[in-house]
Amino acid sequence: MSRQSMIIIGGGLGGLSTGCYAQMNGYRSQIFEMHEIPGGCCTAWDKGDFTFDCCVSWLLGNGPGNEMHQIWLELGALQGKQMRHFDVFNIVRGRDGRAVYFYSDPDRLQEHLLEISPADAKLIRDFCNGLRKFRKLLSVYPFLKPVGLMGTFERWRMLASFAPYFNLIRRSIGTLMTDYSAKFREPLLREAFNFILYEKHPAFPVLPFYFQLAAHANRSAGVPEGGSLGLAESIERRYRDLGGEISYNAKVEEVLVEDDRAVGVRLSDGREFRADIVVSACDGRTTTMKLLGGRYLTDTHRELYTSTIDEPGNIFPGYFALFLGLDRPFPDGEPCTTHLLDEEVAAQLTGIRHPSINVQFRSSHYPELAPEGRTIVYATYFCDIGPWRELATGPEQATRMRKGEPRHTLSVRRGADYYAAKRRVKDVIVDFLDARYPGLKDAVTVRDISTPLTQVRYTGNYNGTVLGWQPFVEGGETMEKVIKKHGPRLPGLANFYLSGVWATTGGLIRAAAAGRQVMQFVCRDDGKEFTASIDDSAPAPTHLVIPVGRGSARRDRVAAAR
Repeated sequence: MSRQSMIIIGGGLGGLSTGCYAQMNGYRSQIFEMHEIPGGCCTAWDKGDFTFDCCVSWLLGNGPGNEMHQIWLELGALQGKQMRHFDVFNIVRGRDGRAVYFYSDPDRLQEHLLEISPADAKLIRDFCNGLRKFRKLLSVYPFLKPVGLMGTFERWRMLASFAPYFNLIRRSIGTLMTDYSAKFREPLLREAFNFILYEKHPAFPVLPFYFQLAAHANRSAGVPEGGSLGLAESIERRYRDLGGEISYNAKVEEVLVEDDRAVGVRLSDGREFRADIVVSACDGRTTTMKLLGGRYLTDTHRELYTSTIDEPGNIFPGYFALFLGLDRPFPDGEPCTTHLLDEEVAAQLTGIRHPSINVQFRSSHYPELAPEGRTIVYATYFCDIGPWRELATGPEQATRMRKGEPRHTLSVRRGADYYAAKRRVKDVIVDFLDARYPGLKDAVTVRDISTPLTQVRYTGNYNGTVLGWQPFVEGGETMEKVIKKHGPRLPGLANFYLSGVWATTGGLIRAAAAGRQVMQFVCRDDGKEFTASIDDSAPAPTHLVIPVGRGSARRDRVAAAR
């Protein structure tokens, strides 16, 4: 019998993308989303007169010249919007107040780094030469079709396109950034290079740093007008225009299985819905261990979701995020800066992984999200959930967690200790910022705080992770091998597929690409030719480049004096 109907669990970008491509290929799909809005972690919310956006700081593929861009256009994510690009990817400010401006343009970056440390000229030129080559590599980097569905000729053609960059790829993927940066003589550069991507990623080789900077230099890693929720709403609109249905406040509790076939889902209110195909684009551990009760897992799958997932560094951590709405402009506020912290300050930030915070004057990215003449500040740090969970649940339940009791069986009461810790961290960060931007503390009119537990509550993501499996480590590498071997499926369970960030590694473009790729597997299994299209009736996106003033002559001296 031909399969015609599909249920998709989760209305994040992976689920929305899966739904769009399902509709393009003639399937009748319905998405069930536990929250009241689309997007999952790609979201924003209103607070007073401000809209606090907690996701997109850069969007890979928001400019042309690569396959990532085609996916966003197929999903209707960018049409009619202004794409904003800063000429600096990130600023890293040392404890002494000096700053490294990580221009994505290799020529400007090289000139700036040589000003800081002429003694590191050879290493600086080596890095910038690699970045120059990587800008060309992005035009041939594959996103549209999974390697597992490529024929022999397609694979050879892909490898041939990589041939001119073989040595660059080999060296950049084989060298950890922590090792590469340790070669710098200048202590500021030695530390700052680890924070190019806002936070420190100890397991990342040099390659992803090149990838992000090169995309940014090619004007394909800016931010879209309307922000994160606007992005999700645009894709939801595309999905509905294609005939898809989406149900909110609809939490799936179980995947219904009959004769080793997925046949539908049961919601938390007891209602059941049936379909020929079920795709889960929600949290990976919830899918495998709860919705399916741990059935249909290979030994590798079971190891991933019962052991590897809890080993340090295998999934991305969650964030602590502080939003501030200020009642006036702060012209000295930089769009994006990672501040390296003294240990004394860092020790006061609950759950912090590395002594740094990333601070964005977010209204530079999205001026439409703040009233005219006002400012939004967004301060974050990579954060372990454990200390927050202990504060929220109390020592008894925390002990049960450490003994391995499943997290979803334990209630979270979020008592006085939890809220007191949130206030303490907020006060430390606000005082830190006020010392650098005098008057900021008195200008705060609205504030909001998110911890990893907030992520768990609104998205169901395991331990508050925002991106699932981390690449370049055991968890992500094993997951990719499993997908290449079995596709986005679980052996022994028919009519069931996986999508979203837990079926890949990386950020939003990976989640969006996962939806496209899972539908290529579905079409292959049904003997259908996969198709995708772009809605040309909508206007093309426009692009704006925003310069970031260095201001080093004044600001850096003032910061160093403090």
